Amino acid sequence: MSQNHRVAQPELRPTNLNRVASVLRRALALGVASLALCAAMAPTDGFAQTRLKWAHVYETSEPYHKWAVWAGEEFKKRTAGKYEIQVFPASSLGKESDINQGLQLGTVDMIYTGASFAARAFPRMAVSYYPFTFRDADHVIKYSRSDVFRELTEGYKKATNGNTVLALTYYGVRHSTTNKPFRNCDEMKGLKMRVPDAPAYTAMPRACGANPTPIAFAEVYLALQNGTVDAQENPLPTIEAKKFYEVQKHIVMTGHIADALLTIVAPSVLARMSAAEQKTLADVTQEAAEKATLEIRKREGELVDIFKAKGINIIEVDRAAFQQRVLKAVEFSSMGLDKRDWDRVIAIK
Repeated sequence: MSQNHRVAQPELRPTNLNRVASVLRRALALGVASLALCAAMAPTDGFAQTRLKWAHVYETSEPYHKWAVWAGEEFKKRTAGKYEIQVFPASSLGKESDINQGLQLGTVDMIYTGASFAARAFPRMAVSYYPFTFRDADHVIKYSRSDVFRELTEGYKKATNGNTVLALTYYGVRHSTTNKPFRNCDEMKGLKMRVPDAPAYTAMPRACGANPTPIAFAEVYLALQNGTVDAQENPLPTIEAKKFYEVQKHIVMTGHIADALLTIVAPSVLARMSAAEQKTLADVTQEAAEKATLEIRKREGELVDIFKAKGINIIEVDRAAFQQRVLKAVEFSSMGLDKRDWDRVIAIK
């Protein structure tokens, strides 16, 4: 470029230098303030880890889900928003065996599960699933407050390196639905009965000569509809919620297992909570369990008449005769159980 066309450079006089410095100071101040604001608003590492996943296999219409959602909201409220629990229903994070494994793998933080599944880690937990153990719902609730329950849940905690049982929710007395009616144990011979994929549920069908067939919970309706199995067993509220009555003609009141759900939390969750937060979580899950239990008991008492009105055949049976067949056919040791635990549960008054 020729000298005649050289671009003139601004002259850096003292007044110009002062203006530049002033602009730079303001920019720097604004930048620092913005960073501070962003830092204040950004979630810390600890906050990012407080979103918890609670998984289960039940429908959104069932009390277990309703009160799990309530517990999550209540826990968030009582911890001033520090924790958020998202509930994943209807096997959306896997079938029951999957979510039990998820506690160990870190894919879920909390679950509802039956003790029969927890018993894969600590077999004695399944003592409550030996058929005809409980007299009624009151017996189940008293068991949940007993020394034997505390002993078994502590054994489970040690066997799983920290999985902690927070609460027990009454699930209902399990009865049988079928398209091939039966009134006694002998008439079950050859019956294809869907049961959960856990040994405790096979005891009664095996004792009576039926063919227990494990099928994932989410697939049971279709299996009944297409005749893959003839029958299944579940509490009356579950039979209603899953609409099994639409594809089954008879409900046989076997009442063979008084079932319950455990609320279990992974050790990694408790490890990052203060003692006060742990107590709050235990409190809200226990309150949720009590509220769901009341709903289940009420609905259980209403459903026999409701099913009769729908045209379902209700069949009463001699439960004592079924119990004697099971006691003779299924050894406690075959289920990994200790009969002394069972005797203690039976003795609860």
